[in-house]
Amino acid sequence: MSKSKSNARTRARRLALQGLYEWQLSSNKPSDIEIQYLVEKDTANVDVAYFRELLTRVPVLVEELDASIAALLSRPLEEVDPVERTALRLGAYELLHHPEVPYRVIINESVELVKMFGAEQGYRFVNGILDRLATEQRSVEVSARAKKKEK
Repeated sequence: MSKSKSNARTRARRLALQGLYEWQLSSNKPSDIEIQYLVEKDTANVDVAYFRELLTRVPVLVEELDASIAALLSRPLEEVDPVERTALRLGAYELLHHPEVPYRVIINESVELVKMFGAEQGYRFVNGILDRLATEQRSVEVSARAKKKEK
């Protein structure tokens, strides 16, 4: 993937995090949030198709995503900080539904979003949960990376 496409995906994730955070707290329809963001936000260097996908698919699959996340938590998902919960849902969606995106990219992008928008140490929590989810959902990819590092 080219650097500009990669940066456009990063911006799409950032915008999607903001939109999903709003959806989570306000219960506004994702389609309304999408329209609002496309009108009000600078989307010049955003992968708009990926933003739309994340903003619309995460709410549709929220029960599946929450179940995969909740299984790894030591507390109820509802008690997780809203920004961290949103980043976990985004990361889980990509881990489960975008096998072409390397798991390390997904985790790193989620961690950076939490560093930008979340609580001071929240990124550590998100990193740990998504790392465990990746190990569970993408065991072949995780093992291959571990073997490559050993060499």
